[in-house]
Amino acid sequence: MSPLEFTLILLAISWFAGLFGSLVGLGGGVVIVPVLTVIFHIDIRLAIGASIISVIATSSGAAASYVKDRMTNLRAGMFLEIATTTGALSGAFLTSYLPEKFLFILFAVVLTYSGIAMYTQKHHGALLTVSNDRIANSFNLHGSYVDKATNELVEYKVARTRVGLALMYVAGMVSALLGIGSGALKVPAMDLAMHIPIKASSATSNFMIGVTAAASAGVYFARGDIDPVLAAPIAIGVLAGALVGSRLLAKLNSETIKLLFLAALAAVAIEMFIKGV
Repeated sequence: MSPLEFTLILLAISWFAGLFGSLVGLGGGVVIVPVLTVIFHIDIRLAIGASIISVIATSSGAAASYVKDRMTNLRAGMFLEIATTTGALSGAFLTSYLPEKFLFILFAVVLTYSGIAMYTQKHHGALLTVSNDRIANSFNLHGSYVDKATNELVEYKVARTRVGLALMYVAGMVSALLGIGSGALKVPAMDLAMHIPIKASSATSNFMIGVTAAASAGVYFARGDIDPVLAAPIAIGVLAGALVGSRLLAKLNSETIKLLFLAALAAVAIEMFIKGV
């Protein structure tokens, strides 16, 4: 395969990764890492480094549109980012000490857990009208948005912020370890634990994942784990796909988004588990 062919294939795959990642709030890494490691047999650390750059591109492309549509909960996102950024810095330093197969298996376990949690609770995402959470009330983390699929105003209250912070720290660590943007944990944490509806969770996750990835990108760059030949076409393709995906999210119903999320987690978890063992 010539360098030009390889670059064009990367651009096409990255476009799809950006489109899909922006829809479900996972970031492009959930597609990029498996493709680079399983299909092209690229070292997982270089794949993670390129994926982290793609996550920043996904966030940049989708976040602006979601903020404009007021689906992103900026207050909640900035508050939870304290935990994810701390976790990302911790995870970035741990990658040098963990074996490659452990990273694959960890990836599979994280995605499997997220999928099971979303599937078992997919019919129990009732919105709260009252919240007794002191932190959420003090910082006014509650939100609302207009669902363009139904033209209805969706108002919700945020709860269990302490649980959310703990999960966000783990999500940030996983993001740095695996380069997946940590949306695989952020979306379930916000949707299930904190009662933020799936569309707002996905939009807020897209806003957060870029900051989380940027926190660990410097460590990967200093270690030489970011290859410009991989990262450049991936970032371009992901950014283009994310811009398209951000327009589609508002028009899809919540159940469709959850099904897409579950399908992505199941497929990637199986691939990475096989690679790990």
